[in-house]
Amino acid sequence: MRETQLLTDELLAQFVTITANAYPGIKLVTDEEKERTRDRMAQLQKGDEVHYYGLVEDDVLLGGMRFHDYRMKLRSAMTLVGGLGGVAVDLAHKKQKVARDMVQFFLQHYRERGACLTALYPFRPDFYRRMGFGYGSKMSQYRVSPASLPAHGDRMAVSFLTDADKAGLNACYGRFLAQTNGLMEKQTYALDGMFKSQTLKLVGYKSAGELQGYASFDFKMREEGNFLWQDIIIHELVYENRTALAALLAFLHTQADQVDRIVFNTQDDNLHFLFGDPRNDSNHIIPSVWHESNTQGIGIMYRVIDVPRLFAVLADHNFNGQSCRFTLSLADSLLPENGGEYGVLCVNGRITLTAPQPDDVVVSMDIAEFSSLITGAIGFNELYQFNLADISDVNLLETINQLFWTAQKPLCLTSF
Repeated sequence: MRETQLLTDELLAQFVTITANAYPGIKLVTDEEKERTRDRMAQLQKGDEVHYYGLVEDDVLLGGMRFHDYRMKLRSAMTLVGGLGGVAVDLAHKKQKVARDMVQFFLQHYRERGACLTALYPFRPDFYRRMGFGYGSKMSQYRVSPASLPAHGDRMAVSFLTDADKAGLNACYGRFLAQTNGLMEKQTYALDGMFKSQTLKLVGYKSAGELQGYASFDFKMREEGNFLWQDIIIHELVYENRTALAALLAFLHTQADQVDRIVFNTQDDNLHFLFGDPRNDSNHIIPSVWHESNTQGIGIMYRVIDVPRLFAVLADHNFNGQSCRFTLSLADSLLPENGGEYGVLCVNGRITLTAPQPDDVVVSMDIAEFSSLITGAIGFNELYQFNLADISDVNLLETINQLFWTAQKPLCLTSF
């Protein structure tokens, strides 16, 4: 009989071996490396934010995973979001629906916890999309010359941060979060890790003693053995105002004598406007004359797991002042209790769920596409044009599009 359970210290040791085999690229080879990893997991699990679960059958661990309890800004509301990471299946038990069973447990676990949304980074986007997860915002990677960054900011107000700045950094991040959609609050271990890292550098802009922006980065050699040829890799660039951003960019601009490229990994679609020369170092031309400025990738995915709770969380959110009623029809094969038809009444932008009416216009889609829609990753018009959503009366199409539209696509700076 299969059972998913919280991993004991003994099972954590087995999970480390499963992880090492499932992801050989992380190079968990020696007994010492595996023991340190197990100790780290056990320490994390003693807290309230991270927990490890595994699927056991006849006393054999078939696979494991890591749960994160996050608080996320969803449009204008804060809500509990379950984060799934570290999904690993024993090599001897592939193709036995181990991952599927674990993910189903994960979804039910957070439904019971009162969450309306979950998130993960997929090892295969197609696998998780079939399980109802929808795409979030794409990540762009820019590789620009330091000299291309604006230099007019007050770089003298930028300094390296120490442990004494930890609370200030978290407060700055919190104020940045309040301005955005999709950001998750920093967990304690992640915040501590930023200041304990031996390789990560932290610089911040302060005004009147208050930290109003920061950048975290490290160096990466371009060629083994050439210590003069390196890039700066930006991990986080957080700013509350344009003065803070300008100062941080001016600081990076001054690194031109030591650094070949500044690498920005960002979900900001407009970042190229900042650069004097937005071209990367590929020298690639897209026909006819489009200069390659960045590469893009699909990463974080979201899944709505409790539709009524979702709209309860968003009860005070203004859906762009729209007034209408319709039936929302959602297909959810993995969580059928989450799918079905919901009557939606929107009055001056405030939504309440009601019983569907026979004469309602019906808006229908899969739970994956709805998850992308409600987080703001895509608009309803695009879903309709792509045949990923339907509406029984196109006269209401623009109203529904306006209702769900948001200027802020979901932003995520949290890795898990």
